[in-house]
Amino acid sequence: MAIPHIDGVLDARAVRATGAAIARMQESSGALPWFPGGKTDPWDHVESAMALSATGFRGEAEAAYEWSRRTQRADGSWPMELRDGVVVDPGVDSNFCAYIAVGVWHHFLIVDDAAFLRRMWPTVRSALDRTLVFARDDGAFRWAADFRTGAMFENVLITGNASIHSALRCGVEIASILDEPAERWLRAADRLADLFDRWRRDRSVLDPASTHSMDWYYPVLGGVVRGDAGRDLIDSRWSDFVVDGLGARCVDDHPWVTGAETCELALAVEAIGDTDRAAALVESIQHLRDDDGSYWTGLVFSDGKRWPVEQSCWTSAAVVLAADAISGATPAGGIFRDIALGAVVSASRRLD
Repeated sequence: MAIPHIDGVLDARAVRATGAAIARMQESSGALPWFPGGKTDPWDHVESAMALSATGFRGEAEAAYEWSRRTQRADGSWPMELRDGVVVDPGVDSNFCAYIAVGVWHHFLIVDDAAFLRRMWPTVRSALDRTLVFARDDGAFRWAADFRTGAMFENVLITGNASIHSALRCGVEIASILDEPAERWLRAADRLADLFDRWRRDRSVLDPASTHSMDWYYPVLGGVVRGDAGRDLIDSRWSDFVVDGLGARCVDDHPWVTGAETCELALAVEAIGDTDRAAALVESIQHLRDDDGSYWTGLVFSDGKRWPVEQSCWTSAAVVLAADAISGATPAGGIFRDIALGAVVSASRRLD
């Protein structure tokens, strides 16, 4: 299989080494923690599994999805945080529930394995149905809930809602392939798209943007703002977050660039057709690369120190996914670009 790469920045061997670095962090259970001995959360776990798929570590990726299938709770959710298999935070995050659909669709696009898709279907269905419980009347999704009481936090986050949109679209794709019903998910995704259309004119429909860069680029990455509007949104705060030659800030008022946010931004700008700028972003954070192919989380550029002092699984994963989007090496390279409003696969691709 072809391995992602970026001409002049990362060759396929280097990206494969990054996949191997992620695989080395995987626990025997299949979990992909932030770093060895660190926390596992269900969203970053899936992102790391996606990078394993893209770099040819199919067995390891499927072990990660099996962990998700096995550890899903009866209500369709996962704990917000586990450590060495022990639940640390049992809370339910709506975006953490939903993201499994993105990972499963991504893996299927690469391996084209009907048995995998059918095996994961109950997990995806249960997770997205649980996500829908968080929807408000206006289509926005509340952030989280107390697992024990079910009480919901009323926050409606920009990043979380944009990411849920992408997950719902991927869920619809999976359902279409399997000839399963997904009208509720499609309606929810369409309502989110309408909500973000209103958000562009009236920012009060969602919680105010935080100082984190994710709230800036995620509407583009999640597929709810595209075209000229997407380009305008990215350009509007480019100088606030992007530090030439070093990457993108995680927080707009901190002298701290992070590899994951930089590469997610690269995915967003690639999705609106700016491949050259995407490649330059990934190139800018190669100062975070370690000799073994892994990536340090970030750099405080005011004093030249890496912080936090960790090589995070999900940072390496974001590099791989950005390289795949730019090179189009795997059939899943365009997954974020192709999350179009209302796009569903042709019925001719349905499985027998």
